[in-house]
This record gives sequence, C-alpha cells and structure tokens, in this order.
Amino acid sequence: MINIHKKTLQDLEFATVLEQVSELCITNLGHEKALLITPYKSRHEVIDALSLTNEYVSSFFNDNRIPNHGFESIAKELQLLKIENTFLETHSLKKIASTSLTVNEILLFFKKFKEYYPKLQAYSETVDYTKVIIEKIDSIVDRFGDVKDESSVLLAELRQQINKLKGKINQSFATALNLYHGLEYLDDIRESVVDNKRVLAVKAMYRRKVKGAIMGGSKTGSIVYIEPETTLQHTRELNNLEYEEHEEVIRILKEVTNFIRPYRELLIQYQDFLTELDVISAKAKYAKALNAVLPELTDDRSMYLRDAFHPLLLLSNQKKKEKTYPQTIELNQDNRIIVISGPNAGGKSITLKTVGLLQLMLQAGLLIPVHERSKVFLFDRVISDIGDNQSIENHLSTYSYRLKQMNYFLKKCNKNTLFLIDEFGTGSDPELGGALAETFLEEFYHREAFGIITTHYSNLKILANELPFMQNANMMFDEKTLEPMYKLALGQAGSSFTFEVAQKNGIPYSLINRAKKKIERGKVRFDRTIAKLQKERSKLEKTEQSLKLNERKKQDEAEKLEEINNKIQKKLESYQELYDNNQRLIYLGQKVNDLAEKYYNNKQKRELLNELFKLVQIENSKRKKVSVKQQKVEKAKAKLVKQEAEKKVEVIRKKKKEAKKKEALKPPSPKPVLKIGDRVRLEDGRAIGSIDKIEKNKATVNYGLFTTNVSLEQLELVEAKK
Repeated sequence: MINIHKKTLQDLEFATVLEQVSELCITNLGHEKALLITPYKSRHEVIDALSLTNEYVSSFFNDNRIPNHGFESIAKELQLLKIENTFLETHSLKKIASTSLTVNEILLFFKKFKEYYPKLQAYSETVDYTKVIIEKIDSIVDRFGDVKDESSVLLAELRQQINKLKGKINQSFATALNLYHGLEYLDDIRESVVDNKRVLAVKAMYRRKVKGAIMGGSKTGSIVYIEPETTLQHTRELNNLEYEEHEEVIRILKEVTNFIRPYRELLIQYQDFLTELDVISAKAKYAKALNAVLPELTDDRSMYLRDAFHPLLLLSNQKKKEKTYPQTIELNQDNRIIVISGPNAGGKSITLKTVGLLQLMLQAGLLIPVHERSKVFLFDRVISDIGDNQSIENHLSTYSYRLKQMNYFLKKCNKNTLFLIDEFGTGSDPELGGALAETFLEEFYHREAFGIITTHYSNLKILANELPFMQNANMMFDEKTLEPMYKLALGQAGSSFTFEVAQKNGIPYSLINRAKKKIERGKVRFDRTIAKLQKERSKLEKTEQSLKLNERKKQDEAEKLEEINNKIQKKLESYQELYDNNQRLIYLGQKVNDLAEKYYNNKQKRELLNELFKLVQIENSKRKKVSVKQQKVEKAKAKLVKQEAEKKVEVIRKKKKEAKKKEALKPPSPKPVLKIGDRVRLEDGRAIGSIDKIEKNKATVNYGLFTTNVSLEQLELVEAKK
C-alpha cells in the first residue's frame, strides 16, 4: 500500500503544483477538489488515474473534442431534496436539468468514441443515463424560468382570468386618465407607477376632486398619486387571483420536487462525475502546458528519467522567457543510490527536488515533463529531508531536527522506499556529523532502498565510490569561468571548488594559501584531484559530442551513397533488360531475313511457312502462360498506371499554365538601350554577335564569319560594352 508522508509533500512543494492545476478547473467544486489531490494508495488507482488524464490529453490533438463539462453546483438543491415537504424553485430545477443534460451528452459522446477513449468510456459507464428528469422539468418550466401555463388546467384558467382582468384595469384607468386630464386636474407627467400599480399624478390642489385611494405624493408635495376608484375593485380581484396562481405554482413545484426526490442519489453521482471530469480536464491542461507525457511504468524496481524538468521551474522560466535545463537520472538494482556533490548554486537541490516532485505527481495521477522513453517505478513510500528545518516552536536545532528525521527514516526505509536528503550530515561538527551520516547511508544501502542525496562530505563521496550499487555524481561547472552548467554528470564526485570560487570572488591569494596550509594536505589533494577529473570529463564530453557529430555526418553520407548505388543498379538492370530485348529482336530479324533470302532463291512457299511456324513456336515456348484473369489484372494495372501518369501530367500542365498566367500578369521589364559594341543575340537564338552600327531602329550585327541587319526589337542584350 502506498503511503506518502505530509512532510514530503511540503518539502517538495506539491501544494504549489495543485494550486496551478486547480486554476485550470472551470467549476468551483472542481477547483476545491483539485486542491485536495493526494498520491493514490494503490498501484491500480494510480494507473487508472494516469490513463484517464492521458486520454483526455489526446482529445486536444484530434478532431473528437470532449464536450463541455461545465455546470453550476446543485449542493443546496441536494440538501433540500433530503428534507420532506420542501420544494425547489424554478431556477433550481433548471440547474438540475442542465446538469442532467450535460452528463447525458458526455455519456453519449464516450459511447460513440469508445475506441478513442476506452478508459474514459469505462469510467462513464458507472453513471446511469436517463432523460426522465430533463423531460419532467422541461414539461413544467419554460426557457425563461417560469412555470408553463399548461402545467395544470387550473393554472391555465387563473392566468387567463388574470390577463382579462389586467385588460379591464388598463381600460378603466385609461377612462379615468382621459376624464381628469380633460378637467386639467393632472400634472404634466399625467401618470406614474407606485407599488407596481398605475396611478394618476394629480395636482395637490385637486386631490379632493379625484375619487380613489391616495398611494403617496412627490417630495415637493405638489403632486398626489391616486389610484382611481374605478380600478380599485378590479385590483382587489386581481390580488385574489394572483394569490391563487402563486398557490397553484407552489403545488406544481412540490409535485415536480417529489418526482425528482427519488433520483437524489443519481444527481449526487452526476455532480461527482462532472467534478471528477473537471479535475481530469485540469490535469490534462496542466500536462499540455508542461508538454508532459505518461512514461512507461515498470515492475522491475528501476527508474530512468530522461530530460526531466522541474515543473514549477519550467513554468516560471517560460513566463520569464528563460531557458530551463533538463536532467537525466537513472536508478536501478545495480545503481540504487546517487550521491550528488559539488559547489552550491549549481543545481544539486533542484535536481533532487525534480526527481521527488515528478514521482509525487505521477503517483497522484499527473503526467510529468520527461522524454517519452522514460521509465518509472511506483514506490510505496517517498521520504524527504530538504532545507533548513530549525524549529523555534519546538526549540529544536537544525541538527536535532535532522536526527529526529533520520530516526523516522530508519523506521520506514525499505526496498520499496525512495529517500531524498539535501545537504546530508550538516548541522553538526563536520567530522562527527560526517561519520554518523556515513553510518545512516550504509544502513539505507543495506536495506536496498533507492535514494538521492546531496553533500559536501568527502567520506560520503568515498563511500559511494567503494560500494558497488552506489554512485557518485556532480553538477558540472565551466572549468574556466566556474559558472554552473546545470548538467548532472554521473560517475564521479564533484569538487566544491572552495578555493577556486574564493579566488574568483577577489579573496587575496595569500589568505587562500594560508587557509590551504591549515587543513589536511590529503584533503586538499583529494579535492584538487576531483576538480582536475571534472575538467578532464568536461573536455572528454566535448570530444565525444564532436565525434558523434562526425559519425552522424558520415552515416548520412553513407546512406546517400547507398541510395545512389541502388539507383545506378536499377538503371543497369533496366539497360541490361533493354539490351537483351534488342539482341533477341536482332536475332529474330536475321532469321526472318535468312528465310526471305531462301524463299527468294527456291520459291518454296510450304517450306517458308513451315520454317516461320517453327520460329513462332520456339518464341512462344519462351513466353510465360498468362490466364485471361491475369491478363485482365495486368491490363487494369497498366490502365491505372496510365491514369496516374495522365493525372501527374495534368497537374504539371496546370502548374505551367498558372506560371505562364502569373508571368503574363507581371509588368514587362523595360528593354535595355542597345549601343554599338554591345554583345547581343536574336530572341530564341543561340549565336552571339556584336553591334557594329545602328541606323533607323536597325542594327548591323557582326557574327565573325558574316554580318546581318536586324531590327533592334528582335535583339536581346547578352553583355554591355565595358
């Protein structure tokens, strides 16, 4: 069972990845769920999650795009459905219908394109397809969110009566308006609306002369708003009808709600399905942004991350338009632990975090930014100790905290564990801390755990060199500028370049020399040897790259020569075949000529016919017998070849015609002015001569052996006189 500690998730900034994924969700529930993603507990769950994400990514690159899965949360509606005698408002019913419709569309899509999305289709089969909810809601609620008149006979009658009554109110109000306007009792605005009722705008001095109910007045008091007496009775009747209508609408909504209530579990399932699909979609979008892939998942306890990028660093550098350096790391049974050394700011910690974060992402169902030929093993546990973990609250020093962490490592570490430790052994006396760190590392090694550590301790570098299944590595630096190259080199330890970096930063050489004398001579020599080896390795890598480039060029040339050789061989074969056919025809011609001469001499027709017949029989015996069916096939093939050739010729002709049209559309280039001594030739001619004389638009052209008179328009300039 897979179990990843919270401390590891925190150390490797897994929460930051989840924040970036959640931002790509299109629903609030999806956003919330994405933030709660954790590595899965079993291998089966991991593989299923990765397959779903990988299939969703493929939808971005084909014509069968997955339908929109956006929806409004129906959590409140689901709570109300739990409570008896409650009813859902029309907008809530519309949300439920919309959710149900979205799910149905997606289910039908995956069923139709199950060859493209087999895993997503299998996942969608866990959800039931039904139109009942949609049909029921659509029969009651219209597209504007109102209950339809035809929902019940009573509602239709009530609304009909209400409409008639509103007509009467408008008519009686218009009568009163015209009457009092004629008497000049009304203000210029004539009428207004108070409490959703039409009222007369009566001048204050005439308020007693207008019969009706006073509904209010203007701020200045110059206008009094009165509802005419003629409309009051109709308004009271309208209020009664509207109350009855409201009661009938509530009754209908209760009936619909009671109909939907048994489907509550299905609606929960719908909402969960769409939320999960939103998270899968966000994972896929994140993978696309990182150019991430699904590597091969192995069972043989090996990891090969080729061209692996740290996802957070990659996205950050993409925004800044800066380059991100990938790393290639391999762990297997014969190389279980890598000890990375070298100066700070060279990328050791980023390399360590890259491996850890990619492992967590993969085990949480996220694709990772590596080369597609990469291989990954699913670990039961990933444990880490990264960064300065001094705890003020617990009054623990860095070293005390790290010892506590090592104790946890010793309890949990086994052959299915990946451990990641940054600056292993620091926080205490270098000699004592280094010795204890060496003991811990030996213990992890004997338990067959996989791991990557970074360190400056020489004894850990020596241990990695001595043990067969452990390997040194270093972050490469430019030997001249001491600038980091952000490239991991496996196989040898890295120098800390302590004195070189100090010298580069302007520390006086005399002080550096004194410092060298204060430490063990052997350690300085060891560090110097490592630095020298690193420089040699860098040179060898450059030479190797140059050799590879030359080898590639030679291979390309060899392939070209092979291709030319094949073409020549085919030509030779075709020439040989042609030669053989010609020889056979010459032989037949000679035979026929001999028979003709013999007949010329003896005039024996029968003998001539016999000889000719023998000759034909001999030639036919050499031919292969071809059936009628084969003859038809051969003819069909020949016809197809001819048709294809005609099509190609037609295409070439069209291109030539188009080229001619384009050429014709181009404005004619001005002809050069010809002078005596210019070298010229006739249009469409090859012979070149020089102009001896020009008279009246005609030139005398000297071709050496002869001269001729030609119109200047017929001549083309070859070379002007210098």
